[in-house]
Order: sequence, then structure tokens, then C-alpha cells
Amino acid sequence: MNYWLMKSEPDECSIDDLVQAPGQTVPWIGVRNYQARNFMRDSMRVGDGVLFYHSSCPQPGIAGFASVASHAYPDESQFDSKSPYFDAKARREEPRWLHVDVKLVKKTRLLSLAEMKADVGLSSMRTLQPGNRLSITPVTPAEWKRIEKLLNV
Repeated sequence: MNYWLMKSEPDECSIDDLVQAPGQTVPWIGVRNYQARNFMRDSMRVGDGVLFYHSSCPQPGIAGFASVASHAYPDESQFDSKSPYFDAKARREEPRWLHVDVKLVKKTRLLSLAEMKADVGLSSMRTLQPGNRLSITPVTPAEWKRIEKLLNV
């Protein structure tokens, strides 16, 4: 089993949106970074753990736990010229962008970015490293356990 931190802007898709979604599952659309896409395509497996992270908002941080609920498949928004995620170079026969479905496991209190940065047990966490802007990053089993402890899960 692998673990991931997946960032979403709450005005795009929040943990509350996930709670209210049919089957408490959402497609993780709009990823337009090749490394993040490759994580979904090559490394994510159904059942992997996900830290649902709110980003680009007044209170960034982990808002809950989820799991990968599908294998990677083409992100239809790349073909929709009205979508902010449209990619004119994408072709149906060779899609450039993929996504997975994510299913809610548990909504938690917000574990803020400041709390994460202050915790020595998370000091090497990839998403906390200077210059890291990836929307999807791997999380080690030790980091996952530390976050569970911080959130009393």
C-alpha cells in the first residue's frame, strides 16, 4: 500500500464536497503536471491512502483521509474547450492527462500547514520542502502514522 498527499483548492473541491458527493467519491480532475500525472498513472493503486489537503486558501492543511478508488483513466476536461483544464494538444486517441477517483475515508479537523511544519516528525515530508509545488506527493508510512497520531485517528 502506498500513501499520498493530494492537494485541492477548496473552491474547486473541498473535503465537504467529497462528503456530499455521490458515493462520497470524486474524480481528481485538472492535474496538469507530468510528475503528478505519472504518480497517478504509474504508482497509485486502488486502496492507497490519501491525505486530502486544502491548498491555496486562507487555512491550508490536511482536512481528511481518503483512498484511491480507481485506476488512472483519461481526464475528460482536457477535451472540453469550455473547461479551464482544456488542452488543445490533447487527443482522444492519445490523452495527455489522466486522473483517479478518490473516496472519502474520514473528514477530520484541519491539520494546518503551520502545525505540520512545526512537527519534527514531519520535517522531511516532501510537500513541506521549500520549492515543492506538486499537487500530488508521496507520503511515507512513518509520516502517515505521525499524521494519524496528530489527528487522533
